[in-house]
Amino acid sequence: MASSSSYEKYDIRKRNPNPKVAALLVIDMQNYFSSIAQPILQNLLTTIRLCRRASIPVIFTRHSHKSPSDYGMLDEWWSGDLIFDGTPESQLMPELNPDAQDHLVHKNTYSAFRNTGLQEYLQERGVEELIVTGVMTNLCCETTAREAFVRGFRVFFSTDATGTSDQELHEATLKNLAYGFAYLVDCNRLEGGLFPNQQLT
Repeated sequence: MASSSSYEKYDIRKRNPNPKVAALLVIDMQNYFSSIAQPILQNLLTTIRLCRRASIPVIFTRHSHKSPSDYGMLDEWWSGDLIFDGTPESQLMPELNPDAQDHLVHKNTYSAFRNTGLQEYLQERGVEELIVTGVMTNLCCETTAREAFVRGFRVFFSTDATGTSDQELHEATLKNLAYGFAYLVDCNRLEGGLFPNQQLT
């Protein structure tokens, strides 16, 4: 899990999200990924609380496959180790406890935008900025962040509420995204940017 000090060397540009036009993306925090997700869970829950407090909408993604027609390259790449719809592994971790007003996006590849209607959903609600959290840092989170940037969204990428299997992969993503695609944030920076004169309770 990256701390503020560990990503400062990549931190080229600084900006705070605008809660009036931002949305929080919580990517693939499912039982399948629980071993990777557990170390970042408290930071993620803190990020969700901060965003709710700032009236920033929360969007969860859930990755799963329903039939071979939607496997794509993932079946070959991961030797058939896929997340199948309707299994316990495909469900969101119970600690997340989404609210009724939260939006759920179903996806079957690394990008949360591909054939999901996410862009249309965001545009209909005037969303211009995305805060990206979840798993895995270097796969679905990074792919979604890059695609969001290319589609014209301002991207904020969490350093301490994203996680993956290897710290070097995590750091590589932070370095790449900070260079060309996203502003880096963590819980402390997010709280300071959204509530400059308050403390989280």
